[in-house]
Amino acid sequence: MLYYLYEYLTSQGIHIPGLGMLKYISFRAGIAVLFSLVIALVYGKRIINYLRAKQMGELVRDLGLDGQKQKEGTPTMGGLIIIIATIIPVLLFTRITNVYIVLLLVSMLWMGAIGFVDDYLKKVKKNKDGLSGKFKIVGQVGLGLIVGVTMYFHPDITVKRKYADAKVVNRNNVEQNFMPTEKITVSTVPFAKNNEFDYSGILFWMNDKDAHEWAWIVFIPIVIFIVTAVSNGANITDGIDGLAAGTSAIILLTLALFAYLSGNIIFADYLNIMFLPNMGETTIFAVAMVGAVIGFFWYNTYPAQVFMGDTGSLMLGGVIAVLAIILRKELLIPVLCGIFLIENVSVMLQVIVFKYRKRKYGLDYAQNNRFFRMSPLHHHYQKGGFHESKIVNRMIIIGVIMAIVCLITLKMR
Repeated sequence: MLYYLYEYLTSQGIHIPGLGMLKYISFRAGIAVLFSLVIALVYGKRIINYLRAKQMGELVRDLGLDGQKQKEGTPTMGGLIIIIATIIPVLLFTRITNVYIVLLLVSMLWMGAIGFVDDYLKKVKKNKDGLSGKFKIVGQVGLGLIVGVTMYFHPDITVKRKYADAKVVNRNNVEQNFMPTEKITVSTVPFAKNNEFDYSGILFWMNDKDAHEWAWIVFIPIVIFIVTAVSNGANITDGIDGLAAGTSAIILLTLALFAYLSGNIIFADYLNIMFLPNMGETTIFAVAMVGAVIGFFWYNTYPAQVFMGDTGSLMLGGVIAVLAIILRKELLIPVLCGIFLIENVSVMLQVIVFKYRKRKYGLDYAQNNRFFRMSPLHHHYQKGGFHESKIVNRMIIIGVIMAIVCLITLKMR
């Protein structure tokens, strides 16, 4: 919004000192993260008090964990803090007509609405199961479909790849080192020398023209799977104070850096990566969300004053998935979102092993010989006597290591 004001005033010949800084993405990103952080810190407390007044307290299921019952009544739906603190600076400092910004805002509001309905049913309607799992899946699939179709068909979503022989670079006009703008379903393969993967290659039995024309058959289902998997992973990770927020902040900050580098043709040329036109604006969205999550984290650290609920966890996972997809970094998700993946896998392993042992040895044996003490994995360590703060801190450290590994892929291939 303010960027458009700057453009309008400039076109009218009105030059206000300092307003010209708004043309720089780095400046707008810096202001956006400060705004989101201040909004979350200042108004977060008011939102928490409002949720407490409306009796939006968490009903804690007795799992036999230390300190668990003391959390009874802690306000939930705290994801609203993240959503509000992100949207305001995004509307103020981005080009809101940018297709990527629109897609990210839709993703945030879409998944936030699904999570909100789930929390609302649990707290207001006293439906302990909340929104049915199948309706959550339908919502996640719906978002994946929107993202996949937009990515494939929208004319403004393009890439520019470097020429294979562009080793003799032209620093005076770096654009000459890149091929013409292409509309293709290409992604980045980490740790590979020729690190570009085109989804149309999966349709190997077709000729190149037909494969590119029908690549959506492969691409859209993969996008749907990624959105569903990552949003569920974030939802499962949100089990102890600060875990989902802490790990998400690291992931979002990493994606923000990828967005800035991929959206700047000079850095894209230097790092020999794809240049993504119009991508720079998403840097502002990503860092604004980082500020919002850190501001929420202030109130969510142990002992938590508020829980994000499904309003926050489903939304965070959905936005992270969409960010990775539009940045053509979805193949990095198993590493970057490694904590989400581990938590997801721990639940699946627990169920699979339990069912196998129940069928083979009987119910009593299966109940007394579980693969983990409890799933997801963070509860396994809680049962082992680890304090939840130690679990969260160590998982955040692991998240930082994984983020560094992802950043190394910019040059290591």
